Amino acid sequence: MEKLKSLLESEYEWPTAYVFKFIAPQDKVPEIEKLFPGHPVEKKASSKGNYTSVTIAIELESAAHVIAIYEQASKIDGLIAL
Repeated sequence: MEKLKSLLESEYEWPTAYVFKFIAPQDKVPEIEKLFPGHPVEKKASSKGNYTSVTIAIELESAAHVIAIYEQASKIDGLIAL
């Protein structure tokens, strides 16, 4: 995670709007939404409806906040972070 933190710190000026993108099984979307309470979540179902792409833009204070969200998201089965 240190490499990701260094990359985020060099590429962004904090605080900043950061965009998270995930692909997950349809039934896991509510779990993703719980990571971002009160923030709009853009969803698009796959052609067969088995998977959903989820995009969230959120203002965050630091690279550490981004990493914390990715760590929570990694606990969701079947989730792919883009």
